[in-house]
Parts: sequence; structure tokens; C-alpha cells
Amino acid sequence: MAEEQKEMSFLGHLEELRWHLVRSASAIFIIGILLFIFQKEVYEYFLLAHRKPDFITYQVFCDFFNFLGLDSTFCNVKFNDNLISLKPTQQLMNAIWSSLILGIILAFPYLLWELWRFIAPGLTEREIKNSRGFIFIASFLFFCGIAFSFYVIAPISIHFLYNYQITDLIQNNFTMDSHIGLVTNMLLGISILFELPVLIYFLTKIGLVTPEFLKKYRKHALVVVLILAAIITPPDIASQIIVAIPILFLYEISIKVSKMVIKKQLKDAQKSTRV
Repeated sequence: MAEEQKEMSFLGHLEELRWHLVRSASAIFIIGILLFIFQKEVYEYFLLAHRKPDFITYQVFCDFFNFLGLDSTFCNVKFNDNLISLKPTQQLMNAIWSSLILGIILAFPYLLWELWRFIAPGLTEREIKNSRGFIFIASFLFFCGIAFSFYVIAPISIHFLYNYQITDLIQNNFTMDSHIGLVTNMLLGISILFELPVLIYFLTKIGLVTPEFLKKYRKHALVVVLILAAIITPPDIASQIIVAIPILFLYEISIKVSKMVIKKQLKDAQKSTRV
């Protein structure tokens, strides 16, 4: 009888998980369909925005370097050729996949809420109370990563890569898939990196990470961050530093978050021993 109850409980959890996944997938598809309907605006004002010479980041960098009295290629940004489509179905498939990826990005807070609804019944009242701001903080960091990637990393990378040429005998002629893939990969990659404090919070909660551990390996983390910055940015020092600074800042915040978790756990342990 007990085994049947456990089995029913397990099956009940699977059923509940299934509905959470169904609702999450539905939200992604609904947003994706809306984005697909307005695909022209999505491409011109978002995915292809960095190909416009008057993009705000280029103007800001131009003014900044002019203020320093330095010449900058950001003051003369040009994209001579249009992107090309090599297959009859390439534009359609790219529009579908881009809509789904952007659907995931825009639905991120809802996806976190569904995850929270699935996990919350297994938590104590104190754990629920201490984690109320999880969805807001995780979503805030995620969209900070999106904004940083869209306004800083993507324009710097695209400007560099589009103007990089080994010799005049080689002509840059990029496909739409390569450009859209570059932009979406940057958006997702940077936004995930910005979730570092949330990850450290949970790793500290389960005892896998401590503030001392994070401090001890701070130098190693610096090397890893520089390697990641080199992977997701053009191979120039300025771009790598621009990426590395906020990630290192998030690492320092993660250390403070880990300290807060440990301090809270010690305080709760002292209260339980007194009782």
C-alpha cells in the first residue's frame, strides 16, 4: 500500500511537471508567433540594428573618443553589402528559429515562475520567505545581460568582424544565418553569465561553495573570465576588458551573496540550538 502511494506520488509529480513544461512551452510559442508576425520590425529594429551606422553605441563611442582627442572608426561606420540568403528556405527557417529564441528570452520571467511553482511545494515556509525575490533578481540580472550584450558587446563585435580583412583579395560577404546566429548567441551567452550571483546563491545553500573558496580562487576566476571574454568578443584587448569588468564585478557580488547565505545559515543554526 505504501509503495502504491509512493508510486502515485511520483506519477503525480511527473504529471505536475508535465503541465509546467506545457505552460512554459505554450508561453514561448505564443510570444514566438507574435514575433514572427512582426518579423520585419524585429529584424530591422533589433536583430539587424547593429548594421545601421547611426546605432546609438557607435555614436556614443565616437563622441567619447572625440572627447579624448582620439580618432575612431566608430565615427565612420559603414556596412557596404547586404546580407545574403543562399537557400530558398533560409529566410523562413531563420525567422522561425529567431522568433523561438527571442520567445525564450522574453518569456524568461514566466519560465522562472513556472519553475518556482514546481519547486515551492517542497520548501519550508522559511525557505519560501527567504527566496521570494528570486524571480525578480534572476530576471533583472538576465535582462541586464541582454542589454549589455545588445548595446555593448554586439556592436563592438560586429563592427570589428565586419571590418576585419586579411587581404584585399578576400571579400567579406556574410550570410544572414551567420549574422543572426552571432547576435542571438551573444544575447544568450552574456545573459547566462549575468546569472552568476544566483548560481552562487544556490551552490552556497547546498554547501558546494563558500566565500573562502571564492576568495581563494579569485585569481583563477580572473583567468577564466578573460578566456570567456576572449571567446565571446573580438580579439582585441579593449573589447575583452569591457566584457571582463562587469563579470568580475558580478563575481565580487557573488562573494558577498555567499557570505550572506552562510551568515543566515549560522544564525538559523544558533536559534535552533537555543530552542
